[in-house]
Amino acid sequence: MPAQKPAVLFVCVHNAGRSQMAAGYLRRVAGDRIEVRSAGSLPADRINPVAVQAMREDGIDITTEEPKVLTTEAVQASDVVITMGCGDACPFFPGKRYEDWTLDDPAGQGIEAVRPIRDEIKTRIQALAAELLG
Repeated sequence: MPAQKPAVLFVCVHNAGRSQMAAGYLRRVAGDRIEVRSAGSLPADRINPVAVQAMREDGIDITTEEPKVLTTEAVQASDVVITMGCGDACPFFPGKRYEDWTLDDPAGQGIEAVRPIRDEIKTRIQALAAELLG
């Protein structure tokens, strides 16, 4: 019987930049081998257009994504919870793996400032995927 595929939840405040970029990269790297979710503690009304532009430069389209509110159920259903600056808003459950990625917030930044954030996320995603997929 195959092991259940791992589920990863990316959480940032607005679910409009960092967490969406991370989810976009993990979907590309892992395909359907990892369940990918993202959410925000205070979701924005739309995806950050500069984050969309930065991802498009690397061949990933996140224009159809929408910011979602972080729910307890989403955390409970995930094996790995990666937070990006949401602080105490992220619920904690024993037995879950938590990582906090310290990344600048792309909100209000221009493309020149967002590219290095995107590149750092990409590097971290490649390492995470390699670890989870073996």
